[in-house]
Amino acid sequence: MDTLNALLGGFGSALSPMNLLWALLGVTLGTFIGVLPGLGPALTIALLLPITFQVDPAAAFIVFGGIYFGSQFGGSTTSILINTPGESASIVTALEGNRMARNGRGAPALATAAIGSFVAGTIGVVCLSLLAPVVVKLALAFAPADYFALMVLSFVTVAAVLGNSVIRGLTSLSLGLLLGLVGVDLQSGQARFTFGALDLLDGIDVIIVVVGLFAVGEMQRLATRYRSSTEEIIPVKGSMWMTAQDWARSWKAWIRGALIGFPIGAMPAGGAEIPTFLSYFVEKKLSKHPEEFGHGAIEGVAGPEAANNAAGAGVFVPLLTLGIPTSATAAVMLSAFQSYGINPGPQLLTSHADLVWTLIASLYIGNVMLLILNLPLVGLWVQILRIPTPYLYGGILLFATVGTYGISRSVFDLVMLYAIGLAGFFMRRYDFPSSPVIIGMILGPLAEQQFRRAMTMSQGDLSVFVTRPISASLLALAFIALTAPIVLSFLRSRRETAAA
Repeated sequence: MDTLNALLGGFGSALSPMNLLWALLGVTLGTFIGVLPGLGPALTIALLLPITFQVDPAAAFIVFGGIYFGSQFGGSTTSILINTPGESASIVTALEGNRMARNGRGAPALATAAIGSFVAGTIGVVCLSLLAPVVVKLALAFAPADYFALMVLSFVTVAAVLGNSVIRGLTSLSLGLLLGLVGVDLQSGQARFTFGALDLLDGIDVIIVVVGLFAVGEMQRLATRYRSSTEEIIPVKGSMWMTAQDWARSWKAWIRGALIGFPIGAMPAGGAEIPTFLSYFVEKKLSKHPEEFGHGAIEGVAGPEAANNAAGAGVFVPLLTLGIPTSATAAVMLSAFQSYGINPGPQLLTSHADLVWTLIASLYIGNVMLLILNLPLVGLWVQILRIPTPYLYGGILLFATVGTYGISRSVFDLVMLYAIGLAGFFMRRYDFPSSPVIIGMILGPLAEQQFRRAMTMSQGDLSVFVTRPISASLLALAFIALTAPIVLSFLRSRRETAAA
């Protein structure tokens, strides 16, 4: 009952005319960003942070939540119509969606993606509303040693899951940890990794790193692959409404996708890539028409898109209740909370309950807005794909440069921005994931703080991490997550050698 009353209070705030306008701005901008390949919600939120400092925190996070959900809706449009995923989680959608479009069924593909996103997103937000207070009660039992172990688990799972190599993931994570430790140590007062540069005494702004990796680095990579030939945009023909057979084959996939996506999105590994692939394989296994997969099976669009949006809602559970980001976008949102002097965690639902429930209520509202935006206005989003690519790249770099300079008006920050961007280009070139850098940079100082607290409370006894059941269990899971891919790779190579 307390949860229902809190949610109703959140709706009372979110339904105010001004907050409705903020929600509409967020979902519209998010859909626009999702449609354009190469962009993403993490970059967009980072660029908007300096601008939103002037508005109320609730309004800012309503916009950020709308951008996050909207980008997931918009990513399916490019996947289906030009076979170019706007978001990494939309890769699976392209497998069947583009084939449907080439078979003249692009309209039903877009419809099942939009409706499935709405259904799964709503289920995910309902689960978030019910689960968040429960997780908070569990988190209140966590000691500093338990929080440190949880962060270690997050580090390991993110590094092991994202990318094709555990070594590359751990390397990216280590770079993020190093960047997070730059500056003056708050306890000892000693400068760390500043190399005598006064501009580094306050540390490296996370916005510079996000914009450098996701804007400058990505634009450089896309520019090196640019060809003057334009992508073929498959026109949308026929009615946007689905047939009775399409509904019959889609609704179960929507439900299954939501049930797969939300719990995985809420896990420390996080992200939406895993549940979308898992949903695709589940639908292929359960389908009565397995022969259609690879040739335009509608279940292959409905399930992964539902899993994608449900996972997006799941990401908010560890972010709001534990202060643990499980994706690059969640890490940037955590940084946004901190910039407002708000620390996500078990106390958030007590100290800033109005903000949390207003944000959750706005996600319900944003889902409805996104359904309205994506079904009848799909022709408008298709026209955005006709923007000349050089203008798009140049505009993004200009906006990134001006936005970064506006934070501190420092030329040093611009040099840092393009240095990190160059590093991001080479990371993409050699298949190093970028998200662990952001997560390591933000969680690294927090993990150090919890480690020091645990050492202080135990008077320097390291056994506190294995004598407490919660921390011992989390560290055991981290060890399994780290070693399992290595062991599986070794066994696979042994089998291949034996077969050869």
